Amino acid sequence: MPSEALDTRPRAAKSGWSWLLWPLAAWTGFVLVWWVSVRWSGSKVFPSPAAVLEGVRSLAVKGQLWAYTRDSLWRVLLAFGLSAMVAIPLGLVMGMSPGVARLLQPPLQALRTVSPLAWFPLAILAVGVGNVSAVVVTMTGSVFALSVQVMHAVGEVPRRFLDVGVNFGLSRRRLFRRVLLPAIAPQLVTGLRMALWTSWQVCMAAEMVAVDSGLGYLVFDARNAGQRYSLVVAAMLLIGVVGLVLDVAIRQLERLKFIEWAFLGETK
Repeated sequence: MPSEALDTRPRAAKSGWSWLLWPLAAWTGFVLVWWVSVRWSGSKVFPSPAAVLEGVRSLAVKGQLWAYTRDSLWRVLLAFGLSAMVAIPLGLVMGMSPGVARLLQPPLQALRTVSPLAWFPLAILAVGVGNVSAVVVTMTGSVFALSVQVMHAVGEVPRRFLDVGVNFGLSRRRLFRRVLLPAIAPQLVTGLRMALWTSWQVCMAAEMVAVDSGLGYLVFDARNAGQRYSLVVAAMLLIGVVGLVLDVAIRQLERLKFIEWAFLGETK
């Protein structure tokens, strides 16, 4: 069977300009429906596309557009990086040690069901209102779920993969690097994508409460400071665009050679 038939991952269409034309057509249709709806309803509250574009322009002229985006990005990337540094090793240990899993899995499963926003009072009590509490709350949004995801990924690795590595004389370190890590790679990438998505959402909520900068704060501030709904909608669109860019960026992990090998192995 040709190797192309074995790779069942969805691939974006690469023929001609279709990869650009279809999204462009979708966005054009969305803006058109938005404009017609505002004109037809005669709404004096909900902004038109032109008003939102003017809001984005005013933010850019004042230098606030990049400043708000930058602050949100560094908060979410810091929280996401810390959660990955904690959750991945913890999940690996639980996956490879049934005793540790029996000890830690119940509290982790319970904690992952708690809304990250419920941690705000404790975070503020511990470190006060500010960047640290926003990062801590954002981190709680992904660390518990990611650790459980990694644990399950390790537990689902076929035993024969490890046995073959042992039979070939691989050390524990090489067994982990050459067999275990590639085997869990697809689920790990999926877990990281979900963790980043959750962290971005929680960070936006945290910025509405704990700090005075960032895109989340912009939504809250524009609503309260004169009900500037054009800026509210502009901030919402920016949050969506930045979130999309983050997702596209982390999906580039799928291009790593050992992860491609893992995807190929899944179809056999």
